[in-house]
Amino acid sequence: MSVETIEKRSTSRKLAPRYRVLIHNDDYNSMEYVVQALLTTVPSLTQPQAVSIMMEAHTNGLALVITCEQEHAEFYCETLKGHGLSSTIEPEE
Repeated sequence: MSVETIEKRSTSRKLAPRYRVLIHNDDYNSMEYVVQALLTTVPSLTQPQAVSIMMEAHTNGLALVITCEQEHAEFYCETLKGHGLSSTIEPEE
């Protein structure tokens, strides 16, 4: 009986809230620089993904970089800012 209770408890555990890391377009950094900053900041991104994110920000003024736990999102956001890019995070809806 107790084993069953433990299993139920573990499966109904709530996941940590996820956050979206956003990059905003700017008129200061070159497209190549933005792509490099993205690749350096988020190691899981591929070159084509980084180019796509950069182009989306360039075209639409805003692009989603990655969705992850808050701690990681804050780190990515701060690191992008450290590269001189405009970045914000928001809770995933």
